[in-house]
Amino acid sequence: MFDWLKEIINLLSTPSISFTLLAVIIPFVFPPTDWFEKWHRRLGLHHLWSIRGGWGLFGLITAFLVFGFFDENFGKILSKPDNVPIMMLIYFVFFFVWLSMHSAYANDARLARGEKVEEDYGPDEKVLVWPDLVYIELTALVLMTVFLIIWSVGLPAPLEEPANPSLSPNPAKAPWYFLGLQEMLVYFDPWLAGVIFPTFIIVGLMALPYIDDNPKASGYYSFANRRVSIFIFMFGFLALWIFLIVVGTFFRGPNWNFFGPFEEWSIAKVVPLTNVNLSEYVWVKLLRIGLPSHWLVRESVGIIMLLLYFGVIPVVLARGKLRGLVERLGPTSYALIIFLALAMVFLPIKMYLRWTINLKYIIAIPEAFFNI
Repeated sequence: MFDWLKEIINLLSTPSISFTLLAVIIPFVFPPTDWFEKWHRRLGLHHLWSIRGGWGLFGLITAFLVFGFFDENFGKILSKPDNVPIMMLIYFVFFFVWLSMHSAYANDARLARGEKVEEDYGPDEKVLVWPDLVYIELTALVLMTVFLIIWSVGLPAPLEEPANPSLSPNPAKAPWYFLGLQEMLVYFDPWLAGVIFPTFIIVGLMALPYIDDNPKASGYYSFANRRVSIFIFMFGFLALWIFLIVVGTFFRGPNWNFFGPFEEWSIAKVVPLTNVNLSEYVWVKLLRIGLPSHWLVRESVGIIMLLLYFGVIPVVLARGKLRGLVERLGPTSYALIIFLALAMVFLPIKMYLRWTINLKYIIAIPEAFFNI
């Protein structure tokens, strides 16, 4: 009955389309500049952070999951005990993002009217550790213990047989909290996907409040005073972490092929791919000559492109759109925050290059085990 809707969802769920939609939506939902802020208001996206908007998003997510449970293929994926925490993760991420942005917009509105922010408690408004905080923590401890006991009884842990090196599961998936790293391994070498990018993403997101230490937004939720930092954080957190976990959980099937949510996981699905390095595109396909023997000449185009990306773009932005950010943060903090932003954006750039032209490496130096 709803086959046409399932086909549309399967099409929109392909990585190239779904990630593009997410990358386009995020700057309009968390507008980093005045231009995006104007369209944010014009499109009515600020209503997302209202009470009605929150219930609307909650209902949309719930309706999609309920609809998926009644599908023969997607229902099997959603009902796996391994995937129940991911569905809880989706709800928790949605709730806390909505709550923080709801409080931020409410505080910005209060400040615009000349009122105090919600977190500005007076000297007489105190909460004692004993008994107030201790009672709350004890109650939360008891409720969480009861919840985990009921969960463990009603949904047993998916324990499998002892590991057999001659019989590997297909697909072989890491624990859910490593699925984002496993997805990155599709596009980068292990030293980048397993060490460098996770470090930049995690440490960079934690460091953002200390790099952008605007005193006007300290101690309370505010979006107007930290638009760029919040946008960078949300892009790194939602697009480069949560999205990759969801893709690895629900959309990666046998042979690590991509499957739509309502598509059957068939082991017979084969996707013909021939990944080509940038040097091969330049020297062999474009110039129609053989690859140079020396690695520096062979990979010179990729090296120049990376130097321009990380060296020229920050200078151009500092003299243009982000001049105000440089004046507020200073050159050192600006350099740190723009480097983290460019490093995070480099991941989707490489993903798009893989999806569109099957680009394997921008720089490939197997002699030194150095590939980007």
